[in-house]
Amino acid sequence: MDNEAIDHILNKYQGQGRQLIRVMMEIQEENQWLPREVMQKISEKLEVPFSRVLRIATYYKTFNSTPQGRHKIHICTGTGCHIRGAQSVLEEVQELTGIKPGETDSDEKFSLEVVNCQGCCTCGPMIKVDETTHSRISPAEIADALKNYD
Repeated sequence: MDNEAIDHILNKYQGQGRQLIRVMMEIQEENQWLPREVMQKISEKLEVPFSRVLRIATYYKTFNSTPQGRHKIHICTGTGCHIRGAQSVLEEVQELTGIKPGETDSDEKFSLEVVNCQGCCTCGPMIKVDETTHSRISPAEIADALKNYD
């Protein structure tokens, strides 16, 4: 956690409670997640109740209250991808990373999420790692797709 970067963000918006979500997003972008002690600092610097910060952090799926991997793997299991073998792709990713959907591996390299649709139903099965989409991917191609991420 880069406390200096977090403090810079907080100082930029000090006392501006109306900027709460923006501050939370900027800090999460910097830190990958929002630890409880950081949420407490947000509450103090923006002069908003801690309960409000916590309520927003737990309501919106975009915020993470647990450590996240440096790389996010999203596997589509929507109908189009499911029919084309998404379950086998998911099982292979789980085998290679050692994590299940909603988890992060122990060295915080990967976080795994299952999504309902990524909008390319004819390109399934597909996974997205960070901003790179791998379409029509087979379980045999997963290891090759993941090896480029440190």
